[in-house]
Amino acid sequence: MKKLFILVAVVSFTAVGCKKEGCTNPEATNYDSKAKKDDGSCILEDNGPKLIIKLEFDPTQPRLDNFGNPATVGAGNSAQSPTFYGMSAHYIELAQTQWTQLGDGNILYHGAETTAGGSNAADFSKAIIRGNNETFIEIPLSQVSADTYNWMRVSLTYQNFDIDYTALGGDYTGRLASFVGFNTYLTTYVIQNQSVVLNQNKLQGYWGFETVGQVYEGQSSATTVPNPLSATSPVPAGSCVVTGNFDTPFTITGNETEDIVVVLKLSTNQSFEYHDDNMNGKYEPLDGDYPVDMGLRGLKPVVQ
Repeated sequence: MKKLFILVAVVSFTAVGCKKEGCTNPEATNYDSKAKKDDGSCILEDNGPKLIIKLEFDPTQPRLDNFGNPATVGAGNSAQSPTFYGMSAHYIELAQTQWTQLGDGNILYHGAETTAGGSNAADFSKAIIRGNNETFIEIPLSQVSADTYNWMRVSLTYQNFDIDYTALGGDYTGRLASFVGFNTYLTTYVIQNQSVVLNQNKLQGYWGFETVGQVYEGQSSATTVPNPLSATSPVPAGSCVVTGNFDTPFTITGNETEDIVVVLKLSTNQSFEYHDDNMNGKYEPLDGDYPVDMGLRGLKPVVQ
């Protein structure tokens, strides 16, 4: 699952410098007409109702495989449900039906990309990282097409979590930064307290682990990407586009007057899977254990 993946063209969100001074364009309604660009032209900021997308990490949700089926831990491996501190996504899309192909739905968000490391990659320096129960993005509902949607797709790129391990007879906790996107350009990143400087691309499965002031790096051999629509709407290998369905169809009429909140409930149920050399159920990196899979184990979008 390490093939490069280039997403389709999407709606872009461009940040511009502005000054809080008066500007023209009073004919616009439901907009902030006080902000203006450096050249003096007005910025139209939609102050209407928004689609608010939040994150929730849930270790009690079903543990799924790549096809959306219940999954057990692989032979010779053990797993644990980490304590999550942050996550980032690179792409969010609403899909109308099970036959809606990737990119043909309503694309809500697409993160920044760069070729600074050679091939096209997600630009981690511009990534949005949020924790449990935090808002990931807010999108004006005026930018969401009126339609009925049954599915949501989210391309995950980054996870930050604690795992337990045993070494030299003692039990410890370490922080792991896991990069699960199709390809990520990393200048520098912080795991917990320690920084790692790279200035290069890293393919799906790269990780950095910090404990007692030391940093270790490696590459996992697989990343599970649950997609219950694999038979009708497949996603490219290496894309990490996790797919989940709404319990009831999610409808946008175009006449909304209040915010709508959608929570992306992400399964962290035994999401850190590792080779267990002696099968004692403990992660012992000094005794032959190593990560094999760090993919999240399911997505359930819930409208609040």
